[in-house]
Amino acid sequence: MPEPVVLVLDADPPPRLGRLTGRARVLRTDGAGLADRLPGADVLLVWDFTSDAVRRAWPGEGPRPRWVHAASAGVDRLLCPELAASGTVLTNARGIFERPIAEYVAGLVLAFAKDLPTTLALQRERRWHHREGQQVAGSRAVVVGAGPIGREITRLLHGLGVQVALVGRTARRTIHGIEDLGPLAARADWVISAVPLTPATYGMFDARFFGLLQPSARFINVGRGASVVEADLVDALNRRWLAGAALDVFADEPLGEQSPLWEVPGLLVSPHLSGDTVGWRDRLSEQFVAMYELWAEGEPLPNVVDKERGYVPSADNSAEKSAETEDTSPE
Repeated sequence: MPEPVVLVLDADPPPRLGRLTGRARVLRTDGAGLADRLPGADVLLVWDFTSDAVRRAWPGEGPRPRWVHAASAGVDRLLCPELAASGTVLTNARGIFERPIAEYVAGLVLAFAKDLPTTLALQRERRWHHREGQQVAGSRAVVVGAGPIGREITRLLHGLGVQVALVGRTARRTIHGIEDLGPLAARADWVISAVPLTPATYGMFDARFFGLLQPSARFINVGRGASVVEADLVDALNRRWLAGAALDVFADEPLGEQSPLWEVPGLLVSPHLSGDTVGWRDRLSEQFVAMYELWAEGEPLPNVVDKERGYVPSADNSAEKSAETEDTSPE
């Protein structure tokens, strides 16, 4: 039997797949060559998770891989109707980024509460200006998105003494339904988005939403950039409808030099790095190799994406799909 063909949509640095030597034929391609290579691949590793090449190439002619793995938490950049309707199994990198992103969010909460951006600015000016910070313990947060990232953020904020309400696509056990988001956000000190990008979450944080927040509230997005109407956030910050915001993800990345977001008062901009810690690429490679070993043995794969929803359902809501006709809210 010939070795299975693993096609890698490459990026620099490439994945470490040495353990597949003698067990798979590993081929590499860039976005331009993907369409021609897809028919001959059994497995596609989307290592370049910033590329839209899969969405463009998949509708072409010929066979398609039986398994596609995205080396990322989100799969919105590669899902297309043809892939969603196919029998191809789609998996993601669930389990790699949750803790780093939660730590980043906790760092932002502490930085905002203790006014560290102003302290650093004053130090550069050699100015001594005493101020009072906010106590984090006892403050209120709303985490939107009840997947593994949102749950890990919730756990870490609980450790800081924050009262956290977790909001998901439907109410269950300790999770609020999307219908509770407005009232909860109106009382929150921190609103944190960890939603996947789906038709229901596209542009969900808009002028109407920001108008609900307290003037002392802060908004943090580590989910998907297109879930925020950026122009509405800029306007809300300029009008001081909220005290500040932090964006680690954007509708268009990388953020251009001419973007107005760079200079908005109270807005902290970071270059989509909240989940990236030292060694993260090695962990992604190890995860894929371990999953390949399962696939080669015919074993069930973990992290299987529900291609209609656009994310991996959590165990406590995976049974809901049979009772629903469309996606109405974040996980």
